[in-house]
Amino acid sequence: MTLRVRVSMFLTLLSIMSFVAAPARAAAPGDVVSAQPTTVYLLPGKLLEVPVNAWHLRYTSTSAIGTPNTVSGTLLVPKASYPLGRRPIIGYAVGTHGLGDQCAPSVSMSQGREAELALVSLFLLKGYAVAITDYEGLGTPGQHTYMAGVSQGHAVLDSIRAATRVPAAGLSAQAPVGIMGYSQGGASAGWAAQLQPSYAPELRLRGVAAGGVPADLGAVARNLDGGPNFGLAAAAGVGLDAAYPELDLEADLNDRGRALLADAADDCVGDLSKLAGLRFADISPIDLMNQPKWLARLAENRLGGTPPRVPVFLYHGRGDEIIPLAVGSALRSEYCRAGVNVRWASLPAPNHVTGAIEGGPLATEWLALRMLGLPAFGNC
Repeated sequence: MTLRVRVSMFLTLLSIMSFVAAPARAAAPGDVVSAQPTTVYLLPGKLLEVPVNAWHLRYTSTSAIGTPNTVSGTLLVPKASYPLGRRPIIGYAVGTHGLGDQCAPSVSMSQGREAELALVSLFLLKGYAVAITDYEGLGTPGQHTYMAGVSQGHAVLDSIRAATRVPAAGLSAQAPVGIMGYSQGGASAGWAAQLQPSYAPELRLRGVAAGGVPADLGAVARNLDGGPNFGLAAAAGVGLDAAYPELDLEADLNDRGRALLADAADDCVGDLSKLAGLRFADISPIDLMNQPKWLARLAENRLGGTPPRVPVFLYHGRGDEIIPLAVGSALRSEYCRAGVNVRWASLPAPNHVTGAIEGGPLATEWLALRMLGLPAFGNC
């Protein structure tokens, strides 16, 4: 074989190799699995379309125990251009919707029955993009890991990452970012704030607004035990059990408890009222709340241990019957002791829902000032 032939064969081999695809990169948190255009409505019956560009997203995230997962959500982007530079992105964390896929905010928005769109619209009117996660297991296969704070925080942060990776949305990875949520969403926003420096340090987070925060799940559960909202405590048990398999909740329930929680496992929040008045003692022969495995996971999901590095606006209704004011106040004190720039608002709201109504517009305006780069003044 002549040298010329050898060189020719070598060049041919190189040419062939150049067409061989490189190994696929492993999916990273926030990578977009799919982005399908969708339409969202403010009113039932699809009577009033929200005038935005919208996508139903599926994106990669991370579970409470550190394994990769896929989460769904919705991205809303105003159609008009943003006049003040890079369009800000708000990670909006919804409150309790339920445990079944049909309860997911992406579903309710597409059907015109999403109450929290009223608050989301306040951001859209300012020209901001809004990423709304469905959370793990709510809209994707598997049980919703309701109230597993680490999972929820990851889902919020990764929804923002995913928003910047939808080419048609035209959003910048260097855009200013804000996060807001109430109730379950308040916990999710708090966890996103605490996790962001280590989990998503590239996000240009400027502020987090969290209201009605169930920062201490044990204290909230004790408040709900035997009351009209016990279904929320039971749902949290189902969600934490889904997040942490070693809890094995079913094995610790009596027959009545197994039947009740199996029936509730795909309920939306309004359906959980059928568990009103029950106690943990009614569904389990053991003291669930004081089992070491539950104490460990409840402690792990207690907010306050890691101080956020951005300003935080905390608000709470004084008459909150679901999440006692003392729970929110304790979080404020912990953050203040750790040096966090906290703005605290104790609202006259007589109940949990009214706290969202009274505090939502305040939180929206507070975050808008952070998006403009204005300094935040705390009141620790």
